[in-house]
Amino acid sequence: MRIPIHPQGWPFIVPAVLVNAILVAAFGGWGLIALPVTLWVISFFRDPERQTPSGPGLIISPADGILLPVVEAPPPPELDMGPEPRTRLSIFMTFFHVHVNRAPEAGTVEGLAYRPGKFFNASFDKASEHNERMAIRLKLADGRDLVVVQIAGLVARRIFCALSRGQMVCRGERIGLIRFGSRVDVYLPPGAKVRAQPGKGVKAGETVLAELV
Repeated sequence: MRIPIHPQGWPFIVPAVLVNAILVAAFGGWGLIALPVTLWVISFFRDPERQTPSGPGLIISPADGILLPVVEAPPPPELDMGPEPRTRLSIFMTFFHVHVNRAPEAGTVEGLAYRPGKFFNASFDKASEHNERMAIRLKLADGRDLVVVQIAGLVARRIFCALSRGQMVCRGERIGLIRFGSRVDVYLPPGAKVRAQPGKGVKAGETVLAELV
């Protein structure tokens, strides 16, 4: 069975496979002790296709993981959207989730802002404020703004964002990836109604998080 792999994964998968092959050649069956690590690296960069729901006003999860408690918080200041709090939905990704991120709704990339920071455990609320992150501001068709923030975690040290300012994206389109455990925040536009349940698992490109009203 073919496993779809994100292009960002090959620089890690190829060396892992080569090291595993060298160990087997050198030590025979004992060399297979590294096989679980190689299989995990392959699994981490898997990039399965998703069936994105259609319909007006749906906000889809940008990441696989567990939905954390819903809070009210201002969007990242580097996006220059003001201090007014918005509903924030946060998805925590473990080592075992798919780490490819997807656009929660169709729109135009109005702003991109990278900010270096710390590497707290991504499940902690303070990770949204203090950790390294890439903030993305999407202008939706109705003129409202939707914010997606890729956040590095305790082990994650590399945020990959495939977007550029002015680019148009479709709902469910791949927008990037975070390596090795992380978190993605979504700041909803005013008037959006949360539909997902905190504590439940969500899937990027498939699970409806909220609906614009």
